[in-house]
Amino acid sequence: MLKIGITGGIGSGKTTVCKVFETLGIPVFYADTVAKQIMVTDPILVKGVKEAFGAESYAADGTLNNKHIAAIVFNQAEELARLNELVHPAVFRAFDHWLKDIPENVPYVLKEAALLFESGSYQMCDQNVLVVAPLEVRLQRVMQRDGVTEEQVRARMDKQLSDEEKTKMADMVVRNNETDSLIVQVMELHHQFLNILP
Repeated sequence: MLKIGITGGIGSGKTTVCKVFETLGIPVFYADTVAKQIMVTDPILVKGVKEAFGAESYAADGTLNNKHIAAIVFNQAEELARLNELVHPAVFRAFDHWLKDIPENVPYVLKEAALLFESGSYQMCDQNVLVVAPLEVRLQRVMQRDGVTEEQVRARMDKQLSDEEKTKMADMVVRNNETDSLIVQVMELHHQFLNILP
């Protein structure tokens, strides 16, 4: 079974692309959603976070104290890197566990992750797809979706690798620019992946 990584900068529309793949019956592992879940369910990760950032990282009911974590890692690159060093291996474990439940007749799966290249997890995939969109389109999407300012979106974008850097590492690029058809591009990739199969 092929493992296909899929990523894109904030607001690029990578989730939309994944939804198209899902209509073709392709299972998608949403790494960022899983990361939020395992922050409270993976005992190794919970222990690591408490050791690194203090017991107050979690409330008495076991929920994550987002404000406490954010106050530490926001604007502190070393602390953010420290958190990622705990979270990324836990996400890898969750992905391996998820794969065990995938039926054998499934030709390939997608691993969707915002930090696919930054985390190094692209190296565990057979092929990697990058979703790109014009900057203005991305800014508008995120501002509308999250109710944030352009300045806040740009600050988030600055924490990710640029599309130029990601393009060098990607095997394929999907253009989500509101002129090229996403469905046509996804179908082309789908057929390419089926042809790679042994």
